[in-house]
Amino acid sequence: MSGHQNYINHVALVLDASSSMSHLRSKVVDVADQQIAYLARRSRELDQETRVTVYVFADTVECVIYDKDVLRMPSLKELYRVGGMTALLAAALKSQRELAQTAQLYGDHSFLTFILTDGQENASHRCPDAPAQDPRELTEAVAGMIATQQDNWTLAVLVPDQTGKREAMRCGFPKDNIAIWDATSTRGLEEAGQVIQQATEKFMIGRSKGIRGSRAVFSTGAETVNKDTIKAAGLTPVNPSEYELIPVAREAGIRDWVTESGHTYRTGGAFYQLSKSEKVQARKRIAVLEKKTDRIYTGPEARALLGLPDVEVRVRPDHNDDFTIFVQSTSVNRKLVPNTRLLLML
Repeated sequence: MSGHQNYINHVALVLDASSSMSHLRSKVVDVADQQIAYLARRSRELDQETRVTVYVFADTVECVIYDKDVLRMPSLKELYRVGGMTALLAAALKSQRELAQTAQLYGDHSFLTFILTDGQENASHRCPDAPAQDPRELTEAVAGMIATQQDNWTLAVLVPDQTGKREAMRCGFPKDNIAIWDATSTRGLEEAGQVIQQATEKFMIGRSKGIRGSRAVFSTGAETVNKDTIKAAGLTPVNPSEYELIPVAREAGIRDWVTESGHTYRTGGAFYQLSKSEKVQARKRIAVLEKKTDRIYTGPEARALLGLPDVEVRVRPDHNDDFTIFVQSTSVNRKLVPNTRLLLML
C-alpha cells in the first residue's frame, strides 16, 4: 500500500479476577478506566488510532471487550467480577492467540498487552482455554509463543513479588517487561496503574517515531536510552556553556553543595543523578547525560523518552553504560549521593 500508513495500536488489559483480588475490585475498575481515559487523550493528541481489548481471568479466561475504539469504551464497572483461582498462563496464551487473529490488512499495526496478577499460576492445568494440563508444558507453550512473536508485539506483566518475577522470566517474559507491584493495598494498585501509564506513554511516543514494539517497556536502561532512541525522540544537546557537571564527594544537601562549589543556588536549576528507585513528579524536568562526551539533552522530549506521563510516577535507574538520567530538584534539602554528579544549569 502506498501513501501514509496510519498508526493503529491494539492495547489489551489482561486482569486477574481471582478471589484474592476481592479487596481491590473497585480500585481495579478505577485504574483500568483511568488508563482507558489516558489512552483516549493521548490517541487524539498523537493522532494514533487505539483499540482496546480487555480479558479477565480466574478459573477461566473471558474476553469482555474486544478491539473496541478507545473513544467509545465503557467503564469496566459492570464487567469485572472476582472469584476463583489464577489461570495466569491460560490467560497469556488465550489473549495473545486471539489477538493474533485481528486483521492487519492496512495501516501500521502494533499490539501492546499488560497482564496484571496478584498471585502465582494455580489453575491453568484445568482451564478449558489451556492447550495442555501439564504445568511444564504450559510454561513451555508460553515461552515458545513469546519467542516467536513478531516485532510489532509487546507483552508485559505486573507481578506481586520476586517469586512472580522469576516465574515470569521462566515463562519467557523479557526481564524489562516485568514489573513488581504491591498487591496488598489500593495505593500499590494506584502505583501499578502509574507504571502501566508510563510504559504506555513510552510505547506511544515510540510509535510516533516508527518503533513497532519493545522488550523493555519498564526500563530506563540501554534499550530505552541510546543514541538511536535519543535521535528518534528529537532531543538536541544543550550548549555546553549553559551547564556544569559537579562531582559529589560526600552526602550533602543540594543547595549546600551548589554553594560550596562556588555557585549561587537557584530553585529548579540543579539536577541530581538518578541513583535509586524513586517517584518523579509531573512537573519535574529530566536531563540525559552522554557519558563519553558529557553532552546533556533535556526538554519535554527527555520525559517522553522515558515514557513519563503527566502524573507522579516511580522511576528506577536501570543499568546503562553510555547514558545517565538526571532529575530536576525543587527542594533545597535534597540529599545528594556520594560518587554521583550534580548537573547545574547556569
